[in-house]
Amino acid sequence: MDLNLRKAILSNISTNDQSQLEATIVDAIQNGEEKMLPGLGVLFELIWQQADEEMKQEMVESLESGVKEAAAQG
Repeated sequence: MDLNLRKAILSNISTNDQSQLEATIVDAIQNGEEKMLPGLGVLFELIWQQADEEMKQEMVESLESGVKEAAAQG
């Protein structure tokens, strides 16, 4: 079976508005289910592709802070 996960995820969210996209992100994070990680990855990829260099730097800095905080919590 040849399944293009990225295309499937994009197809599932292609008609979503901002509030629906936000709800998808919040739900995925709050539930913490492993099966949601590919979808979050695709959403992050879209965000990254739309970001300018300043926004990318801010995201990387936020990510670094988040990783350090998560590591410290164990």
